[in-house]
Amino acid sequence: MSTNRFAVRSAALTAACGIVALLGAGTASAHVSAQPGEAAKGGYAKVAFRVPNERPNAGTVQVKVNLPEQYPLSSVRTKPMPGWTVQVERVKIAPVEVAGSQVTETVRSITWTAQPGNRIGPNEFNEFEATLGALPTNTDELLLPTIQTYDNGDVVNWDAPTPANGEEPEHPAPTLKLVEEAEEAEEAEEAEEAEEAEEGHSHGGSSNGQEAGEQAAGTGDDTARWLGGAGLLVGALGLGVGAGALARSRNAGQAATQQESGKQESGKDES
Repeated sequence: MSTNRFAVRSAALTAACGIVALLGAGTASAHVSAQPGEAAKGGYAKVAFRVPNERPNAGTVQVKVNLPEQYPLSSVRTKPMPGWTVQVERVKIAPVEVAGSQVTETVRSITWTAQPGNRIGPNEFNEFEATLGALPTNTDELLLPTIQTYDNGDVVNWDAPTPANGEEPEHPAPTLKLVEEAEEAEEAEEAEEAEEAEEGHSHGGSSNGQEAGEQAAGTGDDTARWLGGAGLLVGALGLGVGAGALARSRNAGQAATQQESGKQESGKDES
């Protein structure tokens, strides 16, 4: 009895741990993020700020993205968002060279505000798009701290950087990874080589398949010829057997006729 109770308690504890883990994973994955999350250094990129609503009884009515002033961005353009207004805050800065150009003004923040009657409701998300550039060349990532405001007054700051161990903080800041253009070209080249190799393998498979088909066809022809020859042989044997039987039947008939004729002759002599 004690063993059964221990097994039941262990199963219940395991199920509870699984539920807690699932709930934790769901909470961790539902955060503001920058999509697609990667762009080339020194270039321009379209970024979509994906904002999920985490409140079951409130809606998101404002999203503010703060851009780092230590990496000034002189060009920021936003995509019109139906039901939302947008404000781009620009500030003057001391001249600094970015991607080969002198920059004297940078964008400090972008703020999207819902018009009356609009919001991101419970179990919903929305994406706010903007083009950013020129992206810095002296860093490998761009942190974009974001403030999310709900219509019940709650404010969530998504501003925590991810530590070196990779463990995700409770409110991670959206991050744009910056890579060298050469890396992108290398990735494209590797993808092209992989595609060519796959095509070559596909063609080789077709050739092998064709050879196998030809071999199978040759084998089939040989088999058909063998069966045809065997059929002819059996037919010839059948004809031979039939002819022999016919000959024996004729010989037997002739013998019977001769015997009958002999009896008749004997009868005549006796009479």
